[in-house]
Amino acid sequence: MMESTHNEGVAVGSRMSRMSHGVGFGTMLAISCLISYWLITSILAREYSVSHDNDLLGGMWAVVATIFVFRHRALQSGRAAISRTLATFLSFALCFLYFLIFPFNVFGMAAVIWIGTVILGLIGLSEDIVTTAITTAVVFVVAGISKGPAWIQPILRLVDTSVGIIVGLLASRVGILLGQEGE
Repeated sequence: MMESTHNEGVAVGSRMSRMSHGVGFGTMLAISCLISYWLITSILAREYSVSHDNDLLGGMWAVVATIFVFRHRALQSGRAAISRTLATFLSFALCFLYFLIFPFNVFGMAAVIWIGTVILGLIGLSEDIVTTAITTAVVFVVAGISKGPAWIQPILRLVDTSVGIIVGLLASRVGILLGQEGE
């Protein structure tokens, strides 16, 4: 009888600990997303704005990068940041070069996604293919719907993503310092 009561107490304590951890982790993630969004839509938009819609998209893209990088453990967060950075730089380079020569075209988007996939496969980084392809698709579509030169979009998305990565890394570190590191 005593053993059963002890096990129930441990289970309740474990559930409370998971709930506390989940609330803390969720709070840190939400705050870091707000910060990323604000930095892009308020600070960066004052310096360079293609359009209000583009600023909002930039904020969303920074939030996506923050979510991608914000993890329970420092090592996981660091690895995610490296992966996101590599995918973003490859996509940036390919899109930028494409848009210096050609206008938006869905076949061009497919070609650039193919090139990025082949490059990553050849260098043994196939785990970054999805992120690179998604980034490329976003850059292409935004370039297709935005006013202004298409070549500016890879630069803006690189900035948005960089801000999101930095905020996600810093928030992850703060969460760890506050005892939110997971198992």
